[in-house]
Amino acid sequence: MGARAYRALRKLNATITAVCTHEDAPGDPLWFEPLSRLGRADGVPVEELSTQAARSTPACLGLVETARPDIILSAYFRSLIAPEVLSLAPRGAYNLHGSLLPRYRGRAPVNWVLVNGETETGMTLHHMTARADAGDIVGQVRLAIGPDETAPELQARLDAAAEELVLQWIPRIANGTAPRTAQDLSTGSYYGRRTPEDGRFEWTWPARRIHNLVRAVTRPFPGAFVDGPRGRTTLWRTRCLEDLSGLTLRPGEIQTSSDGQTQYAGTGAGVLEILEATIEDSPHHRT
Repeated sequence: MGARAYRALRKLNATITAVCTHEDAPGDPLWFEPLSRLGRADGVPVEELSTQAARSTPACLGLVETARPDIILSAYFRSLIAPEVLSLAPRGAYNLHGSLLPRYRGRAPVNWVLVNGETETGMTLHHMTARADAGDIVGQVRLAIGPDETAPELQARLDAAAEELVLQWIPRIANGTAPRTAQDLSTGSYYGRRTPEDGRFEWTWPARRIHNLVRAVTRPFPGAFVDGPRGRTTLWRTRCLEDLSGLTLRPGEIQTSSDGQTQYAGTGAGVLEILEATIEDSPHHRT
């Protein structure tokens, strides 16, 4: 999303005075385009902050004081930015958040909406305040969610929506004509950080609940998993069967089709078709 927002600013011929992003952890796979590369290619000053430095008001304060921006634009920055920093931009500080605020404020909104089986989400451009995702809204793009849509698929559409918002509203922010609508936080919701352990499920859950978790945490996320006699099974792609065709399976019971091409799993309610999975019964054996 940071890369899409950066390119949108370039399309608007905006002067980017600095790029501030997070330092990539050594050895971590990069499944997104690093914002730092775009900035360096254009000769823009780039600062890559460690997690500790990103949480430091003095560090961020010095960066922004040097850059002297009219506008601060945040795209999934991982730490709250202090009010002292936000106040340095005369035209304001704004954030791109991947939900329809005030719903799904906080962390990992693309994952949470899928976990909860939502049928709609969106992208919001809003003013930043001392409280996470609580500032006045400038604009939103609404997106329907498909019943089998995965987190990376939805994130790609949210990234495009973020670019649309930048192109639409940054010029009006710059000339002082952008709208702002206060959020009614009493009608919203807040969700916290997710961890790999949150991918654990039980076969006694309904098929739809398991399926929603699978598509929410599939690659590049750690996956939805269950531990059993054979070891840990991680599901990457599934489908809820609408036509059960006489299948009656106990929770966790696996049945293979007569042609050996398809596997079905029993759940607490309904049958799940397993399209992609890994089974790990030892550190050295994976199928």
